[in-house]
Amino acid sequence: MESLSNRKKVLEQKPMTFGEKIYLPSIAKGLAITFKHIFKKRETIFYPEQERPVSENWRGLHSLKRDEQGRERCTACGLCALACPAEAITMTAAERKKGEEGLYREEKYAAVYEINMLRCIFCGLCEEACPKEAIYLDGPFLEADYLRKDFIFGKDKLVEEPLKS
Repeated sequence: MESLSNRKKVLEQKPMTFGEKIYLPSIAKGLAITFKHIFKKRETIFYPEQERPVSENWRGLHSLKRDEQGRERCTACGLCALACPAEAITMTAAERKKGEEGLYREEKYAAVYEINMLRCIFCGLCEEACPKEAIYLDGPFLEADYLRKDFIFGKDKLVEEPLKS
């Protein structure tokens, strides 16, 4: 079968010299590279004793914020769950009962709010979609664990602590 361009590439193979046959120049080059790397500064960071510096726009774990009075900002509108491309956010809305005015900002709140961290891709679209500025990706690194159920974060892990005055 002929090539489409009708051009043939002719390869020219020169015979190897004696030095190339015993591979000494190649071994010497490899050892030179190895010795050069021995004396370089190591890039290893020993986590958790040392922490790597992160940029200003780094996205960490999710956190549900509170307002100035210590009430939850989330109104369970569901825009964060709709914006999530990985479908990692699930929530159940409930209506605020009498006497819970100090806990929740609006009449409707998220009774159940869960994020599956194994599905989350930390894209930040949930943060951008929230009209109440209730969710931020400003937490620490995601810790390793052995069980899948430990990566489903509920309100107990997501809601920030109320301000103490």
